[in-house]
Amino acid sequence: MRSSKSWKVLFVSLTAALSFSMLAGCSSNNKNGDEDNSKAIATYKGGAVTQKEFDTDVKVMKFLSPEQAQYLELDGFKETVLKQEVAFEYLAGQASDKAEEEAKKQADKQLDTYKQGLGDTYASSLKEQGITEDQIHSYMVRVLTVYQDMLLKVTDNEVKKQFEATKGDFTVATLRHVLVGFTDANKKERSKEDALKRAKEVQAKLKGGADFAAVAKEYSDDPGSKDSGGLYADKTLGTYVEEFKKAAQTLPLNTISDPVETTYGYHIMKVESRTEKTFDKLTDEEKETLKSTLASNKLQEFMEKDLGGIIEKIDLPKSSASPAASAGASPNASAPAAPPSAK
Repeated sequence: MRSSKSWKVLFVSLTAALSFSMLAGCSSNNKNGDEDNSKAIATYKGGAVTQKEFDTDVKVMKFLSPEQAQYLELDGFKETVLKQEVAFEYLAGQASDKAEEEAKKQADKQLDTYKQGLGDTYASSLKEQGITEDQIHSYMVRVLTVYQDMLLKVTDNEVKKQFEATKGDFTVATLRHVLVGFTDANKKERSKEDALKRAKEVQAKLKGGADFAAVAKEYSDDPGSKDSGGLYADKTLGTYVEEFKKAAQTLPLNTISDPVETTYGYHIMKVESRTEKTFDKLTDEEKETLKSTLASNKLQEFMEKDLGGIIEKIDLPKSSASPAASAGASPNASAPAAPPSAK
């Protein structure tokens, strides 16, 4: 059951960058040459965010992440974004030239990917939202400049310490599992009680000597492994959701687990092999992932501990939230960057 990565993971796609920026906000300094006589709605040490800047950022965020658009009508969420926008504007002003240079390269690539994804609808979508490509690019550069600056400040010693603290995530394992989902193969909801009952039935069959692959093909609701008999071969455990990962890290080899509950349902697992990895065996990508986590942690620490002392005044006009936004679930502060590739 693969984990959906959060914004704390290295930007390897546009989606990840957008998820990160949606959570962390960013500034939108007036770099397009238009005169801005709008009111300052946030002031901080060394600068201010105007109503026009904020409105432009909101439009860009809605364009890039339309599934979050309803939340940007909520006053509480808008104020959070504005405060974090202050942080990005402040930090971008302190970032190195090297960080900005790399950010521009990344923004170019990501914008190109996004344009290709929208195809012929790209221009009309921009017009509909009332923004320009330059505004989107500026937005991306600002977010990524801060992120790249944080990356450059991560030391090799910090990376090694982070590995030691999380080395179980880098363990490679081959395992099989049967998922009894809270939603069945026909997209019909299944109660927890019914799911647990079915999972225990699977467990009993496997403990009784039934072939795991055959049981998985009959019972599993995981499309990512059902046809392969529930098999996930040589996967890094850090890619799985937390409960599944912990079970995979601790379950004795070649034994049938008790039902393991995750947000997807109940899993019956069997770990066939498990190999711990040392720091010197990490791939460059894995080391970059560690650096990314540390960089994001540094940013999160700044948001939590330092931001309040930098903001001088917030004067954001109130607005009425739309019924749809108010009725929906509140935005998740650790929203995943992309849907899991498999359950």
